[in-house]
Amino acid sequence: MPLQTIEPRRLYRQIADQLRALIAAGEFALGARMPPERDLALQLGVSRPSVREALIALEVEGLVEVRMGSGIYVTALELAPVAQPRDMEAALGPFDIIDARQLIESELAAVAARRKDRATLKRMRAAVKRMEDDIALGVMPIRGDRDFHVALAEASNNAALVRVVTDLFDERNNPLFEQLGRHFENARSWRQAVAEHRAVVRTVAAGDVAGARAAMRSHLGNSHARFAAAWVEAAPPRKAA
Repeated sequence: MPLQTIEPRRLYRQIADQLRALIAAGEFALGARMPPERDLALQLGVSRPSVREALIALEVEGLVEVRMGSGIYVTALELAPVAQPRDMEAALGPFDIIDARQLIESELAAVAARRKDRATLKRMRAAVKRMEDDIALGVMPIRGDRDFHVALAEASNNAALVRVVTDLFDERNNPLFEQLGRHFENARSWRQAVAEHRAVVRTVAAGDVAGARAAMRSHLGNSHARFAAAWVEAAPPRKAA
């Protein structure tokens, strides 16, 4: 038979596979609360963000439910026949996406500040205003957010960089990122993001190259932190004396 292409498994998928196998084997009973994220990370020898991505993947599959303020509970012992979204296997982890964007877009902000293009600044300001309008309407301001980051990328006049930034941003539409957003994105977090976008605009308008780089690095670092914020879990029940 012909050799098959070998693809490296993303870390969160490897973690999800282990947890899925433990659930199927009855290690975690139906309805039981799973160990806290921090304990799983320690036992597996991986980072908490990687464990979080794995748990979110299992939630998308319908095996667990994340209950904010309580914990993660087993809701099924095996996958339903159509539970696996078609694009789940190819989904990039949200934290990898944010880290990659931070590396790339921080430098793109510096380039935009060096050029101080009026058209770019106009588009960035319009994008921020669109975000504010959507938040006021109770709508997730994804369109304005995308416009902002694409406008900044296009200031580089480099089609390859524009494609990279656009593709990375559009990974927000993968099921893993969408599910994580349902838990952690709200009007308050988006207002914080708008304030960070305005800081980028100010530094670009001022031609402050170092400041623009730092403002974008801070924005995407804060985005990472918002998604990595601790899940508040209820204390485990005390054992009878």
